[in-house]
Amino acid sequence: MEKKTIATFEEAEEYINNTPRFTVKNTMEDTKAFLRRLGEPDKKMRIIHVAGTNGKGSVCAYIRYILEAAGYKVALFTSPHLVDIRERFVIEGEMISREDFLRAFLHIYDMLDWNALERGEKAYHPTYFEYLFFIAMILFPEKNPDFCILETGLGGRLDATNAVSGKELAVITHISLDHVEYLGDTVEKIAGEKAGIMHEDATTVYWNTCPETSRVFQNRGAELGIPVYSVSNSDYQFLSFHNKSIDFSVHTRYYNNVSLTLHTIAGYQMENAALAVRAVEELDHGQTITAEHIRQGIANCFWSGRMEEVLPEVYVDGAHNEDGIRAFLETVAVDGYEGHRVLLFSVVKDKDYKRMVEELVKSGLFRRVLIAHMQTGRGLNLDCLKELFQKYPGCECCFYENVATAFRELLRSRMPEDRAYIAGSLYLAGEIKELLRNDKF
Repeated sequence: MEKKTIATFEEAEEYINNTPRFTVKNTMEDTKAFLRRLGEPDKKMRIIHVAGTNGKGSVCAYIRYILEAAGYKVALFTSPHLVDIRERFVIEGEMISREDFLRAFLHIYDMLDWNALERGEKAYHPTYFEYLFFIAMILFPEKNPDFCILETGLGGRLDATNAVSGKELAVITHISLDHVEYLGDTVEKIAGEKAGIMHEDATTVYWNTCPETSRVFQNRGAELGIPVYSVSNSDYQFLSFHNKSIDFSVHTRYYNNVSLTLHTIAGYQMENAALAVRAVEELDHGQTITAEHIRQGIANCFWSGRMEEVLPEVYVDGAHNEDGIRAFLETVAVDGYEGHRVLLFSVVKDKDYKRMVEELVKSGLFRRVLIAHMQTGRGLNLDCLKELFQKYPGCECCFYENVATAFRELLRSRMPEDRAYIAGSLYLAGEIKELLRNDKF
């Protein structure tokens, strides 16, 4: 590996993008050792760590907005990004600058043992996700945030973000079968990986997915001697849909029942919001954060690509696995829309796409489905997509070589009474967002 001269944001981003995303070549000790070389920046921040299968980003966003409503300064590290890699790094509501990204990148780059790397010897080099995590660890402490929220990338126990030495709080969202080749083929095994973020000095709040996963978290909490709290469907109550918003209430420990409004049609966000509310309660114990702060934070929260209305009656949702598609379909089924629905769909090849397509077709919710091939190398190819949908002759389908063509056709052909949805992959959501940003539709 040869050290190159990197002088621009674009060159730094290209270098990171060419680094393998999924690799096991670095151990957790490797990651921790490099974090120590950076001066242990994690020890300068109060860290909230969030893991889970679905809803991690949304829970991070709700926690952030509640804390900000209470006057706290928050740094947020999430993944993946939809359009701009800097979306992953948010401080006080703003993405980091290109200049700061490059400066942090070069700080890491220059610390690598290039003599050994150029000779082909075994020497530490960050993975794709580690590099981004280290950029956050360099830049966030400079702004002296009150809290730093870290979303895991893949798993928990061996995730780069788990290299931090201390945490205020661990939060674990809904668990389902995803990334089984890395995390295990049962929900218990996956929960065990997620439970790896639990820390001896940090309270844990988790979503009660099922008895099997809850048992894993409770047992781990007992081993560590820490408080562990569950949140379930019984902790919130749906009240009504109103003008593309959801009114609901959450039962809290410190404020009794709090009435809240979500500015989304995504019913699954009630679950994520309820988990975030309980997390904030365990963080603050009702001392500085009030019920009104919670109301403001939930009402103000925006999380891109999660049942987001990007054009009038056109919704982009980040559902990207079987459990996410199920939640997406549950939301669509009860969103109160009385006209026809159409769907633009694509999927990556390492998901359970057969079950995802089966769920979509059997729902009977969509008058027509447009299927497109995505630009990412992880996208399922068009021949496989055709083979999948042709098993359901009753489904009216059209196939497109790329997302841009499919999106233009969706907008051109939909009837005035049609509501359009776009779902199946976060990569798909990202391509749509980029088309919208560049007015290429």
